[in-house]
Amino acid sequence: MLNKVMLIGRLGADPEIRYMPSGDSIATLNVATSRRWKDRNSGERKEETEWHRVTFFGPVAKVCGDYLKKGSQVYIEGRIKTDKYQKDGVDVYRTGIIGEQMNMLDSRSGGTANYSDNSPPASSHDNRQSAPAAASGPQSTPASYDDFDDDIPF
Repeated sequence: MLNKVMLIGRLGADPEIRYMPSGDSIATLNVATSRRWKDRNSGERKEETEWHRVTFFGPVAKVCGDYLKKGSQVYIEGRIKTDKYQKDGVDVYRTGIIGEQMNMLDSRSGGTANYSDNSPPASSHDNRQSAPAAASGPQSTPASYDDFDDDIPF
């Protein structure tokens, strides 16, 4: 079985940064992706935008908070996760993406760079960030994820 998501999109707002009791960062991104096509019948150009809620943990979350802003273009790899919670006694389901790797694609964020939750960024003298390619193999959410207490379920 495979649960893999790959997105290229732009942030609709600055990242929302929170912290776990352990001090580890959590970044939540709202990422817009678009699909464009030409309608066969009318010849009219059409566009459809989809919004994705992406959550990063640990070092990648810190990089998101430090370098990404509204409008930043990013490439994201991760997995789909659906959570269930109750609101006013009714079961509510929320589907989002747990981010495992993030690449900044535009020059506003310092150029193209690759970050994954198992390879922290390396700095250079000119403040541009670069990191080795992400290691292959399964990624996992930090063990303390379940310990995080927040009023907003995700």
